[in-house]
Amino acid sequence: MTSPQPPKPRSTDGDRAAPDGGVPRHVAIIMDGNNRWAKARGLSGVRGHRAGVEAVRAVIRRAAERDIETLTLFAFSSENWKRPKAEVSALMELFLMALKREVRKLHDNGIRLSIIGDREGFSASIQKHIARAEALTADNRGLHLVIAANYGGRWDIAGAARRLAERVAAGELDPAAIDEQALDREVCLAGDAPVDLCIRTSGEQRISNFLLWQMAYAELYFTPLLWPDFDAEAFDLALDDFRRRQRRFGMTDEQIEAQGA
Repeated sequence: MTSPQPPKPRSTDGDRAAPDGGVPRHVAIIMDGNNRWAKARGLSGVRGHRAGVEAVRAVIRRAAERDIETLTLFAFSSENWKRPKAEVSALMELFLMALKREVRKLHDNGIRLSIIGDREGFSASIQKHIARAEALTADNRGLHLVIAANYGGRWDIAGAARRLAERVAAGELDPAAIDEQALDREVCLAGDAPVDLCIRTSGEQRISNFLLWQMAYAELYFTPLLWPDFDAEAFDLALDDFRRRQRRFGMTDEQIEAQGA
């Protein structure tokens, strides 16, 4: 497997997490429940995925309105290839359609688009449109929209470790210099703040190999809503829940209170 384009160095500013009472800088969403939404209505799974596209649009709009810096959406995991061939084929068609039709709208609204994951698993046409979309929006300074497609957290960490090993083998890096910061610079999204809030829809309570490194201190929010029913109001509820939480990062309540004094 090959990694996506080389990661940008993480800035010192990117290491800061969102404070209590604020808007999360980086929100990640596991969009789950399209098939169940469709089944409950007697529709095909493909219809569920199409309905989920509108929820994607609503959440992107709200994230931009709420001044969130990075929004990462888990669109297709490396394990999703195991699904029925017809469903996988339909998902790829939807992905290609979105790349063709939605990117200009993102660009016109100042949104920067990145795709993370193993691109070699996609068709040449999808890879071409990914490159075009990223190039078109590369200089935008609004919301950073990240789509995780053919992505897995273990794949991400393994790739980072391999790149560090290659540098050691080439004599460019002392093994003693490999620490958390070195690995952090090699994983996907190295230039963005760590994930502050991870939302999963459909009532499932697991992270499914998503951004394992980047979510080390993320707050987790689970909602029973199926993804096509997750709208801007539901997103606001998740953000409000985050705002009320106290984030300790290993510290005691007394230390947190002292910091706020």
